[in-house]
Amino acid sequence: MKNLFLALICLLSVNSFAQIKPKDHKIVFQFTNANDTLQQKAFVKQLENITAHWPNAKYEVVVYNQGVDLVMKNNTKYQARLQALKSKGVNFVVCENTLKNRKISKDAFPEVLVGFVPAGIAEIVEKQEEGWSYIRGGF
Repeated sequence: MKNLFLALICLLSVNSFAQIKPKDHKIVFQFTNANDTLQQKAFVKQLENITAHWPNAKYEVVVYNQGVDLVMKNNTKYQARLQALKSKGVNFVVCENTLKNRKISKDAFPEVLVGFVPAGIAEIVEKQEEGWSYIRGGF
C-alpha cells in the first residue's frame, strides 16, 4: 500500500512538471553610452550572449542620449553584428527626443535596423508596466 501511494505521488509529480510552461522572457535594454567604444563592444557582446542563451525571448533595445551613436549609419564597426541581432528578433528603437535635442535626422540611421519612439524613457517604463524585465546595457 505504501509503495502504491508513493507511485501515485511520483506519477502526479511527473504530470505536474510536464505541464509547466517555459517562461516567455521579455527584456528591454537601455543603452545610453555609445560614445565610449568599450561600452559599445561590451553591449553588443551582451546582446549576442543573451540571444544565444534565450533564442526565443523578446528583446527591445531603447537607445537615447549618446546611445544613438551605436546604431547610426556612420558607425560601421558594429553594423553587421547589429543586423545579425536584428535578424534574431532584437528590436532597436531610437528616442525622437534625443534626435530633436541633438539635431539628428532620422536619415542618419539604417531603415532596416531601427524604429523610432517618441520618448526613450517612457518606452522603457511602458515595457516594464507590461511585464518586461529591464537591463541597463553596457557596464
